[in-house]
Amino acid sequence: MIGASAVGGAFARGAHRLRVVTRVAPCLWVLGVICWELLTPHDTEVVPLLAAAPAIACASSGRRGYILLLGGASLLCALAPPTPLEPDGDVEEPHAGLVTCCAIFAVVVATYLGNGRRLRLIRELEQLRAVAAAAQDVVLRPLPARLEGIELAGGHLSASRGAVVGGDLYEALATPYGVRVIIGDVRGHGLPAIGTVAAVLGSFREAAHEEPRLTGVLRRLDRALERHLRARASGECPPDSPVDEEFVTVLLLEVGPDGEVTALNCGHPWPYRLHEQPVGPAIARQTDPGEVLPPLGLFPLPAEPPAAHWSALGAGDTLVLHTDGAEDARDAHGTFFPLRRALSEAAGPGPLVPTAVVEGVRSALLSHTGGRLADDVALVALRYDRCPLSAPTALPLPAADAGRN
Repeated sequence: MIGASAVGGAFARGAHRLRVVTRVAPCLWVLGVICWELLTPHDTEVVPLLAAAPAIACASSGRRGYILLLGGASLLCALAPPTPLEPDGDVEEPHAGLVTCCAIFAVVVATYLGNGRRLRLIRELEQLRAVAAAAQDVVLRPLPARLEGIELAGGHLSASRGAVVGGDLYEALATPYGVRVIIGDVRGHGLPAIGTVAAVLGSFREAAHEEPRLTGVLRRLDRALERHLRARASGECPPDSPVDEEFVTVLLLEVGPDGEVTALNCGHPWPYRLHEQPVGPAIARQTDPGEVLPPLGLFPLPAEPPAAHWSALGAGDTLVLHTDGAEDARDAHGTFFPLRRALSEAAGPGPLVPTAVVEGVRSALLSHTGGRLADDVALVALRYDRCPLSAPTALPLPAADAGRN
């Protein structure tokens, strides 16, 4: 990824510096206590502060060997004989060194055992993250690079920290009726919306292959969402949960073999159409809006949902589908994200590359918002590059074969 690689490199360098500082900090603490002890008056006892060194090592490095090393060094310093600057006669409490050693030993044991529990929790957290990442990939799986002459790319940004999947959804499938694409946005964002996302995507992945008409797919999605919300309201949600107000905006597309596009829109933003330019950035225009239905889950569908039919896509034409989180994103001054301009700049001159378009818009979006998203964002780019084939012509037979016929 273009933008994430640069940001990730900066974070990696900063993390490396932080690790170096945290590993040196316990040693600096021990040296500081020793110097303080040598330079302070004889009636001031600062050696007990050495007991904090193992605790600092546990909080910074977390390595058990490092904790034992710092603990042993602190015990040796506490048991060291008085220096010429500190004669024996000035020590009024003969048992002070023993008490300090006992305190250091107790801290070492406590931090050693606590660090063992910390390491076990870290391993469990890593396992849970691996399981969560696998589950999220199943719900919102990566798009194929190519389907039936269409080049694809998709990207998603979740408003919840640590989550890959949120309230946005998308999928593209090659079916006997053409390439069918869905993009949607569940009310709300983040982890609470994943259940609804899974229900809608599961229904689409089955209905897209079975329903000959796009309206049939939409009805299957509506029924699946209704069953999901009814199941949640029956016992999985608390009584005061606003399940009745939950809805999903959906945009369904069907791209035929000849490039014709059929669309059904239920409260979702219309996509942009990019045209390649040999010189200068690509031209981004919003597709001709048709009739928009209410989002799924609010009202019953009409008997015949109105479908929009667009002119056939030419070779190189690209459709960019998005959720409203892209257009509604704001910076610190409240300025909305300029999606149309970002699309043109990300596409650039020459042939359009869906992956570059998605990555360019994502980088511009993160730069505009400073990485603070108020809503989930999903992007899908489809580049039509299927060239129509001419009718096959009969090849002349060789003379020898023609004579046999």
